[in-house]
Amino acid sequence: MKKIAILGSTGSIGTQTLEVVRENQDMQVLGLSAGRNIDRLEAQIREFRPKLAAVWDMQAAKELSIKIQDTNTQVVSGMEGLLALAAMPETEVLVTAIVGMIGIKPTIAAIRAGKDIALANKETLVTAGHLIMPLAKEYHIQILPVDSEHSAIFQCLQGECRETLSRILLTASGGPFRGYTQRELAHVTVEDALRHPNWSMGQKITVDSATLVNKGLEVMEAKWLFDVEPKQITVVIQPQSIIHSMIEFIDGGILAQMGTPDMKLPIQYALSYPHRRSLPGKRLDFSQLTSLTFQAPDMETFQGLPLAIDALKTGGSMPTVFNAANEKAVAKFLHREIRFLDIYDIIAEAMARHQKIPSPELSEILAIEEETGQWIESRW
Repeated sequence: MKKIAILGSTGSIGTQTLEVVRENQDMQVLGLSAGRNIDRLEAQIREFRPKLAAVWDMQAAKELSIKIQDTNTQVVSGMEGLLALAAMPETEVLVTAIVGMIGIKPTIAAIRAGKDIALANKETLVTAGHLIMPLAKEYHIQILPVDSEHSAIFQCLQGECRETLSRILLTASGGPFRGYTQRELAHVTVEDALRHPNWSMGQKITVDSATLVNKGLEVMEAKWLFDVEPKQITVVIQPQSIIHSMIEFIDGGILAQMGTPDMKLPIQYALSYPHRRSLPGKRLDFSQLTSLTFQAPDMETFQGLPLAIDALKTGGSMPTVFNAANEKAVAKFLHREIRFLDIYDIIAEAMARHQKIPSPELSEILAIEEETGQWIESRW
């Protein structure tokens, strides 16, 4: 019986993880968590009957405790609650489906408790990869990627010698605004940005896909996950989202992982690794697939990607500034406080004013996040 806990069980990745669990009778959920969506969390608790439920918002946690007092699930709250869930003695795997830098501390706690990490929280490696990867090695745990692109790379590398890897070809759909000019982007709305052509995701990651910031974050993740240099990662626009990513070897050979756009595949692969299991769902029909197209990303129009690459190359604390500025900017965009293109300006200005710390500790990373957010609030 594979025993798991899920950070962020009410979000897109979390709910799809529970769909995978429903299809696998030898998987058991012992821990669930949410920010404040206690109605959905209550339904999940009644179905999966976990031992522990963690709620970030303390008032929401109190309300949930009353709602589920007829169950045996214990409710905890705040960061202490997330840390308790991450380090539950009975679990083997922590699925980090929570959004934001709030996921870093629980991930570290889980690693130190000997849990494998099914990683869907980008910020963990983007801002603290230099801390996380050595820690995972020290505690002999696996970081199993859940993002479709990183899972694709991970799958392609199985059975291959890492020394023969030449580069990673990280694919992107291009988002809802592929082909737009800057003049056209100046007028897009929140609703426009949330209409992703291929994937069903949460609001924040959908906007990140529209700006290509998401692909920049994935470049940073790939650097840490696969121990490669930035120059070994090439972003390729693949609008159909059929090829989820590729790897090229030193002899020029290329392996690609393909399939219909379905997040349950990488989720299940991470939870069942190193084995593959049957998965219900639509299959790729090559008789109906008329074409696969590719193009280079428009780095002049979609500045999220080049800004991310600059942050990665600068290193140190700069990726934290990039990530923190983007989180705050996207929140403002979703609340209709700024325009779409202002997201790029906010990130660029935050990076320009920052004095890099070469190898920040966790306390410094969290302080930089807070300071960046405060500066943006005062400026924008």
